[in-house]
Amino acid sequence: MKITLLSEESIRLDGSWGPLTIEAESADQTYSPFHMLASSLAVCTHSVLASWASNAKISADDIAIEVSWAFAENPHRVGDMKLEFEWPSLPPARVETAKRVAALCTVHATLQHPPSISTELRAAPTGHAASHEHAHEHSHAHTHAHDE
Repeated sequence: MKITLLSEESIRLDGSWGPLTIEAESADQTYSPFHMLASSLAVCTHSVLASWASNAKISADDIAIEVSWAFAENPHRVGDMKLEFEWPSLPPARVETAKRVAALCTVHATLQHPPSISTELRAAPTGHAASHEHAHEHSHAHTHAHDE
């Protein structure tokens, strides 16, 4: 499975099961949190479609999914997402069912019904900071020992 960064606001997922690779069309593109969000939607949708296809005895090897998004303001966030899929081997009589199945992805449902999110700073367990500092000092001392 391969995810390609098409732009700063779109990705494409190609392929069947296997190791996931992430590629960019340009060396200066970085895999942003927004690409990750879109990738999670694409991978989840692919998984649901492939599972349904397996049960329906339809090949899912040629599914490709593109996800694009646009930003909204106040607050700055992803305001719109668009998911399109290509599936050349999908029988025409199964297209509407496949579209309904794609919407069953849990990430899709999560984005349509956002969870509540809490943000907290977790204090380090007692002694953790001291042991971390000791490990850092030991590592630093060990590095200098090799320099001499």
